[in-house]
Amino acid sequence: MAENLSTNTLTFFPALCYNFIIMTTNTLGQRIKELCSTYSISMEILAERSGISQELIEKIVNEGLIPDLAPLIKISRALGVRLGTLLDDHEELGPVISRAGEAPGSVRFMTGLPEDAVQGDKSAGQNGSGHKGLTFKALASDKNSRHMEPFIVDIDPDAVQEKSAHEGEEFIYVLSGILKLEYGTLADTLNAGDSVYYDSIVPHRVISANSSPVKILAVVYTPV
Repeated sequence: MAENLSTNTLTFFPALCYNFIIMTTNTLGQRIKELCSTYSISMEILAERSGISQELIEKIVNEGLIPDLAPLIKISRALGVRLGTLLDDHEELGPVISRAGEAPGSVRFMTGLPEDAVQGDKSAGQNGSGHKGLTFKALASDKNSRHMEPFIVDIDPDAVQEKSAHEGEEFIYVLSGILKLEYGTLADTLNAGDSVYYDSIVPHRVISANSSPVKILAVVYTPV
């Protein structure tokens, strides 16, 4: 029998004309601080509205800790903005093209502490420094008012990731390697060329199914 699922009841701000917010800071933590300052929201209130502990929010803001996308999605919804508003550097009204070999110009982040991402230390997850073995490259970070978030995600074979749940939907296409998907009480493996589409409100996670790295295209949709 399937497990009973429970999610945090989020309290959202009304529409805040998020299309017109101009972000002047570059890091995710700085952007959260700027939005909180704009709307006169304390970390305590943000924690209450998002259903995320204040301790975790402060680590995201002050230390650059990025556990996974789920808390970022809940924070963005609690602030009344798109997930992309937290990730964007600047926005483009027309088509946004991501060229091969132009990774330095795109938004890229690792789950874990920022020093791991800077050093590129793939063994960081083994020495407890916080890196969990997932690297996200945003493919459309400059697109204005988008409702989907496409990423290329590299998953290390020793990646540590807990199941997460958030409102929305996700599409995954396996580019290389063998992926293990855990979805609620179900589990399955996907090979290169396989894809899956699911409701992300159900607790889920993706990891390597063996001792080899995995590369996927992930598209995340989150309602505002």
